[in-house]
Amino acid sequence: MKLPYTREKLIRDFTKLGIQKADTLFIHSSFKSLGSVDGGAGTVISALEDVIGGDGLILMPSFNLLPSREERTDSWDVDKTPSTVGWLTEYFRQMDKTYRSDHYSHSVAARGKDAKVFVSDHLSCEGYRSPWDYSPWGKTYGTHSPMFRAYQKNGKLLMLGVDYNTSTYIHLVEVIHWNKRLKDNPKVNFIGLNRPKLGEYWDSLGKLQQGKIGDSPSRLFSIKLYVDTLLAEVERNPNPYTG
Repeated sequence: MKLPYTREKLIRDFTKLGIQKADTLFIHSSFKSLGSVDGGAGTVISALEDVIGGDGLILMPSFNLLPSREERTDSWDVDKTPSTVGWLTEYFRQMDKTYRSDHYSHSVAARGKDAKVFVSDHLSCEGYRSPWDYSPWGKTYGTHSPMFRAYQKNGKLLMLGVDYNTSTYIHLVEVIHWNKRLKDNPKVNFIGLNRPKLGEYWDSLGKLQQGKIGDSPSRLFSIKLYVDTLLAEVERNPNPYTG
Protein backbone atom coordinates (compact mmCIF):
# COMPACT_ATOMS: atom_id res chain seq x y z
CA MET A 1 0.00 0.00 0.00
CA LYS A 2 1.26 3.47 -0.92
CA LEU A 3 2.07 5.58 2.13
CA PRO A 4 0.55 9.06 2.52
CA TYR A 5 2.67 12.01 1.47
CA THR A 6 4.36 13.74 4.40
CA ARG A 7 4.96 17.42 5.04
CA GLU A 8 8.66 16.89 4.35
CA LYS A 9 7.93 15.29 0.98
CA LEU A 10 5.64 18.17 -0.02
CA ILE A 11 8.28 20.71 1.03
CA ARG A 12 10.77 18.98 -1.28
CA ASP A 13 8.25 18.92 -4.14
CA PHE A 14 7.30 22.59 -3.77
CA THR A 15 10.97 23.59 -3.63
CA LYS A 16 11.88 21.49 -6.66
CA LEU A 17 9.05 23.09 -8.64
CA GLY A 18 10.57 26.51 -7.99
CA ILE A 19 8.65 28.06 -5.09
CA GLN A 20 11.01 30.28 -3.10
CA LYS A 21 11.32 32.28 0.09
CA ALA A 22 9.25 35.50 0.14
CA ASP A 23 7.14 34.48 -2.88
CA THR A 24 3.66 35.89 -3.35
CA LEU A 25 1.82 32.77 -4.47
CA PHE A 26 -1.68 32.55 -5.94
CA ILE A 27 -2.93 28.96 -5.97
CA HIS A 28 -5.56 27.15 -8.03
CA SER A 29 -5.90 23.63 -6.68
CA SER A 30 -7.44 20.20 -6.71
CA PHE A 31 -6.81 18.78 -3.26
CA LYS A 32 -7.84 15.25 -4.21
CA SER A 33 -5.31 15.22 -7.08
CA LEU A 34 -2.48 15.22 -4.52
CA GLY A 35 -3.27 11.72 -3.37
CA SER A 36 -3.24 10.76 0.30
CA VAL A 37 -1.58 13.40 2.50
CA ASP A 38 -0.65 12.72 6.11
CA GLY A 39 -2.57 15.39 8.04
CA GLY A 40 -4.70 16.47 5.09
CA ALA A 41 -5.11 20.05 3.89
CA GLY A 42 -3.38 21.49 6.96
CA THR A 43 -0.19 19.68 6.01
CA VAL A 44 -0.30 21.18 2.50
CA ILE A 45 -0.61 24.73 3.88
CA SER A 46 2.09 24.10 6.48
CA ALA A 47 4.49 22.84 3.81
CA LEU A 48 3.83 25.88 1.62
CA GLU A 49 4.40 28.22 4.56
CA ASP A 50 7.71 26.51 5.31
CA VAL A 51 8.89 27.04 1.73
CA ILE A 52 7.86 30.71 1.35
CA GLY A 53 8.83 31.67 4.91
CA GLY A 54 7.67 34.58 7.03
CA ASP A 55 8.04 37.13 4.22
CA GLY A 56 5.88 35.14 1.81
CA LEU A 57 2.17 35.45 1.05
CA ILE A 58 -0.28 32.74 0.05
CA LEU A 59 -3.41 33.73 -1.91
CA MET A 60 -6.27 31.46 -2.87
CA PRO A 61 -9.60 32.11 -4.57
CA SER A 62 -12.49 31.91 -2.14
CA PHE A 63 -15.05 32.51 -4.86
CA ASN A 64 -18.81 32.34 -4.34
CA LEU A 65 -19.77 31.02 -7.77
CA LEU A 66 -23.42 30.13 -7.31
CA PRO A 67 -25.34 29.99 -10.61
CA SER A 68 -26.85 33.49 -10.62
CA ARG A 69 -25.78 36.94 -9.48
CA GLU A 70 -28.85 37.13 -7.26
CA GLU A 71 -27.88 33.88 -5.50
CA ARG A 72 -24.36 35.15 -5.01
CA THR A 73 -25.35 38.53 -3.59
CA ASP A 74 -28.11 37.10 -1.37
CA SER A 75 -25.79 34.48 0.10
CA TRP A 76 -22.74 36.66 0.58
CA ASP A 77 -21.21 37.01 4.03
CA VAL A 78 -17.49 37.69 4.01
CA ASP A 79 -16.97 35.69 7.21
CA LYS A 80 -19.30 32.76 6.59
CA THR A 81 -20.02 32.13 2.90
CA PRO A 82 -18.14 28.98 1.80
CA SER A 83 -15.68 28.98 -1.05
CA THR A 84 -17.10 27.06 -4.01
CA VAL A 85 -13.77 26.36 -5.73
CA GLY A 86 -12.38 23.35 -3.92
CA TRP A 87 -11.73 21.88 -0.50
CA LEU A 88 -8.23 23.31 -0.08
CA THR A 89 -9.56 26.85 -0.64
CA GLU A 90 -12.37 26.32 1.87
CA TYR A 91 -10.00 24.89 4.48
CA PHE A 92 -7.61 27.80 3.89
CA ARG A 93 -10.42 30.36 4.21
CA GLN A 94 -11.36 29.07 7.65
CA MET A 95 -7.84 29.06 9.11
CA ASP A 96 -6.95 31.45 11.90
CA LYS A 97 -5.08 34.50 10.56
CA THR A 98 -6.39 34.01 7.04
CA TYR A 99 -8.06 37.18 5.72
CA ARG A 100 -10.67 37.40 2.99
CA SER A 101 -11.54 40.21 0.58
CA ASP A 102 -15.10 41.52 0.51
CA HIS A 103 -16.52 40.67 -2.91
CA TYR A 104 -19.79 38.84 -3.48
CA SER A 105 -18.41 36.49 -6.16
CA HIS A 106 -14.64 36.83 -6.72
CA SER A 107 -13.32 37.04 -3.17
CA VAL A 108 -9.68 36.13 -2.46
CA ALA A 109 -8.26 34.77 0.80
CA ALA A 110 -4.75 35.59 2.00
CA ARG A 111 -2.35 34.35 4.65
CA GLY A 112 1.18 35.53 5.36
CA LYS A 113 3.04 38.82 5.30
CA ASP A 114 0.68 41.82 5.19
CA ALA A 115 -2.21 39.51 4.26
CA LYS A 116 -4.91 41.65 5.87
CA VAL A 117 -3.80 44.80 4.06
CA PHE A 118 -3.40 42.97 0.76
CA VAL A 119 -7.08 41.98 0.61
CA SER A 120 -8.63 44.91 2.47
CA ASP A 121 -9.58 47.24 -0.39
CA HIS A 122 -11.67 45.08 -2.71
CA LEU A 123 -14.59 47.50 -2.21
CA SER A 124 -12.65 50.18 -4.08
CA CYS A 125 -14.14 51.34 -7.38
CA GLU A 126 -10.83 52.38 -8.95
CA GLY A 127 -9.43 50.65 -12.00
CA TYR A 128 -10.61 48.33 -14.75
CA ARG A 129 -14.31 47.82 -15.39
CA SER A 130 -15.53 44.21 -15.64
CA PRO A 131 -18.80 42.31 -16.16
CA TRP A 132 -18.73 41.12 -12.51
CA ASP A 133 -18.76 44.60 -10.98
CA TYR A 134 -21.87 45.18 -8.90
CA SER A 135 -22.57 47.85 -6.31
CA PRO A 136 -21.95 48.08 -3.37
CA TRP A 137 -18.93 45.91 -4.13
CA GLY A 138 -15.92 47.37 -5.87
CA LYS A 139 -14.13 46.65 -9.11
CA THR A 140 -13.61 42.90 -9.36
CA TYR A 141 -10.26 43.29 -11.13
CA GLY A 142 -9.66 46.91 -10.21
CA THR A 143 -6.50 48.60 -9.00
CA HIS A 144 -7.01 47.50 -5.40
CA SER A 145 -8.34 44.00 -6.04
CA PRO A 146 -6.18 41.14 -4.70
CA MET A 147 -5.74 39.50 -8.09
CA PHE A 148 -4.58 42.75 -9.69
CA ARG A 149 -2.27 43.44 -6.76
CA ALA A 150 -0.66 40.01 -7.16
CA TYR A 151 -0.19 40.79 -10.88
CA GLN A 152 1.42 44.14 -10.05
CA LYS A 153 3.65 42.55 -7.42
CA ASN A 154 4.85 39.95 -9.96
CA GLY A 155 3.52 37.08 -7.90
CA LYS A 156 3.59 33.48 -9.03
CA LEU A 157 0.68 31.29 -10.08
CA LEU A 158 0.69 27.70 -8.83
CA MET A 159 -1.69 25.39 -10.67
CA LEU A 160 -1.86 22.38 -8.37
CA GLY A 161 -3.38 19.43 -10.22
CA VAL A 162 -5.70 21.57 -12.35
CA ASP A 163 -5.90 22.56 -16.02
CA TYR A 164 -6.34 25.95 -17.67
CA ASN A 165 -10.12 25.84 -17.35
CA THR A 166 -9.50 26.94 -13.75
CA SER A 167 -7.20 29.81 -14.75
CA THR A 168 -9.15 32.82 -13.49
CA TYR A 169 -6.25 35.08 -14.45
CA ILE A 170 -7.48 34.80 -18.02
CA HIS A 171 -10.37 36.96 -16.79
CA LEU A 172 -7.78 39.66 -16.13
CA VAL A 173 -6.56 39.30 -19.72
CA GLU A 174 -10.18 39.65 -20.90
CA VAL A 175 -10.77 42.68 -18.69
CA ILE A 176 -7.64 44.57 -19.76
CA HIS A 177 -8.41 43.74 -23.40
CA TRP A 178 -11.97 45.04 -23.03
CA ASN A 179 -10.96 48.25 -21.27
CA LYS A 180 -8.45 49.08 -23.96
CA ARG A 181 -11.15 48.60 -26.60
CA LEU A 182 -13.66 50.67 -24.59
CA LYS A 183 -11.42 53.70 -25.02
CA ASP A 184 -12.08 53.59 -28.78
CA ASN A 185 -15.73 52.53 -28.57
CA PRO A 186 -17.68 52.88 -25.28
CA LYS A 187 -20.31 50.41 -26.53
CA VAL A 188 -17.98 47.57 -27.51
CA ASN A 189 -18.88 44.16 -26.05
CA PHE A 190 -16.87 42.18 -23.56
CA ILE A 191 -15.25 39.13 -25.18
CA GLY A 192 -14.70 35.88 -23.30
CA LEU A 193 -11.54 33.98 -24.23
CA ASN A 194 -10.92 30.28 -24.77
CA ARG A 195 -8.93 29.19 -21.72
CA PRO A 196 -7.73 25.78 -22.99
CA LYS A 197 -6.44 27.26 -26.25
CA LEU A 198 -4.65 30.07 -24.45
CA GLY A 199 -3.24 27.48 -22.05
CA GLU A 200 -1.89 25.42 -24.94
CA TYR A 201 -0.24 28.54 -26.36
CA TRP A 202 1.28 29.42 -22.99
CA ASP A 203 2.62 25.90 -22.45
CA SER A 204 4.18 25.95 -25.92
CA LEU A 205 6.32 28.95 -24.98
CA GLY A 206 8.05 27.09 -22.17
CA LYS A 207 7.98 30.05 -19.78
CA LEU A 208 6.90 27.93 -16.83
CA GLN A 209 8.08 25.18 -14.56
CA GLN A 210 6.27 21.84 -14.43
CA GLY A 211 6.49 18.94 -12.04
CA LYS A 212 4.58 16.85 -9.54
CA ILE A 213 3.44 17.82 -6.07
CA GLY A 214 2.53 14.49 -4.54
CA ASP A 215 0.45 12.93 -7.33
CA SER A 216 -0.58 16.32 -8.77
CA PRO A 217 0.80 17.42 -12.15
CA SER A 218 1.53 21.09 -11.43
CA ARG A 219 2.63 24.31 -13.09
CA LEU A 220 4.37 27.39 -11.68
CA PHE A 221 4.92 30.69 -13.47
CA SER A 222 4.98 34.48 -13.23
CA ILE A 223 1.50 36.00 -13.14
CA LYS A 224 2.60 39.22 -14.83
CA LEU A 225 4.47 37.46 -17.61
CA TYR A 226 1.48 35.15 -18.15
CA VAL A 227 -1.10 37.94 -18.35
CA ASP A 228 1.04 40.27 -20.45
CA THR A 229 2.05 37.50 -22.86
CA LEU A 230 -1.52 36.26 -23.37
CA LEU A 231 -2.82 39.80 -23.81
CA ALA A 232 -0.22 40.50 -26.50
CA GLU A 233 -1.13 37.24 -28.27
CA VAL A 234 -4.86 37.99 -28.20
CA GLU A 235 -4.26 41.49 -29.57
CA ARG A 236 -1.99 40.15 -32.29
CA ASN A 237 -4.01 37.07 -33.26
CA PRO A 238 -7.52 37.10 -31.71
CA ASN A 239 -9.35 34.56 -33.87
CA PRO A 240 -8.17 31.27 -32.31
CA TYR A 241 -9.10 32.48 -28.83
CA THR A 242 -12.36 34.36 -29.35
CA GLY A 243 -14.33 32.03 -31.60
